[in-house]
Amino acid sequence: MIVISGVAADLDYASYFGGPAAFLRFHEAALHSVPASAILACAIAGAFCYFDRKCSTGRARATSLSPLRFLSALAVCATGILGHILLDLATSDGVQLFWPFRERWFAWDIAPNLDPWILIGLVAGLFLPQLMSLVGEEIGERRKRPKGLRAAMVTVLVVAAYLGVRADLHSRAVDLLLAHEYHGRVPLSAGAFPIASEPFSWRGVVVTDDTIEEVRVSLSGNARFDPNRGITHFKPEESPALDAGQRTETAQRFLKYAQFPIANVGRFEDGYRFELRDVRFAAGDTSPANIFVRVDFNSSLQTVREQFLFASSPNP
Repeated sequence: MIVISGVAADLDYASYFGGPAAFLRFHEAALHSVPASAILACAIAGAFCYFDRKCSTGRARATSLSPLRFLSALAVCATGILGHILLDLATSDGVQLFWPFRERWFAWDIAPNLDPWILIGLVAGLFLPQLMSLVGEEIGERRKRPKGLRAAMVTVLVVAAYLGVRADLHSRAVDLLLAHEYHGRVPLSAGAFPIASEPFSWRGVVVTDDTIEEVRVSLSGNARFDPNRGITHFKPEESPALDAGQRTETAQRFLKYAQFPIANVGRFEDGYRFELRDVRFAAGDTSPANIFVRVDFNSSLQTVREQFLFASSPNP
């Protein structure tokens, strides 16, 4: 029950096959929100109770175990779903907790989507009890507790402590970013995004009056932070094409999703092209969550085409 409920929410990933617009609308939303999670937990718990009773009908139970109770099953399923959502909240992709009633994204930005250290901890918590059990059987130890109970509790506590440390490092990284000037520009806001292979390093993003800066932050040892050694993205100048692009429905939907949006306007012979990206995602990031907006206008600023695109598209 806990395995199925712990992965069931990711069924909304199937929206990827409907294209970037469907993926943006339903992924991390359709089965990750609080209302959807409650329905999902009840459905999985009900299914297990149904099959438990069906399998035990017409034959004597081989053990003295009582039939599976719905509330007990619901508690297990809720635990699996809650663990899934908490781990998704820890990433930078975020979760729409109140979908479909409110389109707002929540993200803690403290851990990568696939954190190798969490994975190592979970694998160790799974297999160490098996090893200890084999050792205990060799020396004739009599088991008094369910196998793996202590290891499971320790594993959960270790993962929780690790995420707490990550949250503290994230807060320190953001404070460091806000404490410096960038090429003489004062920061207005900042964010720090984890790097999977380096637990003490962060990819910093800083917003100033006319730029968005990308700079690496290292919190290990005596690492020196250089605010002027990074990538500078200049914000576009005000123009009718920029205003028209930002007013489109596609851009408005994207702005609810993006943490650090930046626009770009190009001029062509027959019109304009407006693009809106999220600097939260590094250049070259091909994850499905890295979506951007493209709007084409004719020379009279009438919309010819507006669309969401995956950054991983062959011809973005």
